[in-house]
Amino acid sequence: MTVRHRDGIHFEFAGGGEASVVADARSAVGEINVVSHAHADHTFRSTPDTVVCSAETAAIATARTGTEFDFVEDAPGIDLVPAGHVVGSRAALLSDADGRRYCYTGDVSTRDRCYLEGFDPAAVDADVLVIETTYGSPAYRFPAQSELEGAIADWLQDTDGRPLFLFGYSLGRAQKLQWIAGNATDREILVSDAIHDVTRAIESATDLAFAGRPYDSLRGLADEIVILPSNQARSEWVERAVDRENGLKAGFSGWAVDDSFLYRGNYDVTFPLTDHCDFDELVATVREIDPEVVYTHHGFDEAFADHLATEYGYRARPLKRDQRTLEEFS
Repeated sequence: MTVRHRDGIHFEFAGGGEASVVADARSAVGEINVVSHAHADHTFRSTPDTVVCSAETAAIATARTGTEFDFVEDAPGIDLVPAGHVVGSRAALLSDADGRRYCYTGDVSTRDRCYLEGFDPAAVDADVLVIETTYGSPAYRFPAQSELEGAIADWLQDTDGRPLFLFGYSLGRAQKLQWIAGNATDREILVSDAIHDVTRAIESATDLAFAGRPYDSLRGLADEIVILPSNQARSEWVERAVDRENGLKAGFSGWAVDDSFLYRGNYDVTFPLTDHCDFDELVATVREIDPEVVYTHHGFDEAFADHLATEYGYRARPLKRDQRTLEEFS
């Protein structure tokens, strides 16, 4: 099998006797198509006839795009295992005719967080690992999850009496913020329509329930907690609302370990709440799976591959666009 980064990650069998697999493409279509989770950069613009994904991912993707599609949760030679990134996220385990095993993690987190269990690398047996490395730099080491969630809860409680504007991705972070705020305070939680639509899809596909309700207006706030998508943090209408209501802004992302994140979002405070592994967790994941070959992609792909090769002797290379095999990197 060869592995290629094009539009999505392509797994192509050299003999041509087995189905090609395309994972997390926007438009490219293989004989088998895998969607690891329902973030927009991992789902199809126009969906193939059938995709391999979890039922939760199918429900959330349909809610976000308005397009229903057929899905299956397994296919010949493919097993899905929880990836711990967002609700419904799955890593894909592929097998070829010779019994060689490939693991595509998609976006991944090994941490148990709020209502979500993390990815378990001990349950994965793979000869080749294709792993995302968003935070694959030693600069990105995050506090223990219990410590981090406790710090967020303390801040929410300490700021009682002022409206709070919290910013996180509509899928994943926004629901965890509702969960933490709902457990930490009795304050009313308001969310944008986009976040509410995703949350309702999650609730319809799981036994989870979240405290937020869509807001009609952001005028006349007292001590409500307002949760908005990250990409609206610097929008003019948000800045006006924060100033008018004497509110505080908080940003939530793994990038918050860098002080520049505070200024980019014009936040009052930031927390490194993330749905990805940090550097040490990425290293631990690779060491636990212990594959023969590692392909890295996204984020600090080159630096992390070099670290694996230099420190641990792995055959590791960044998976650059249109490069197919490990030998092509040399």
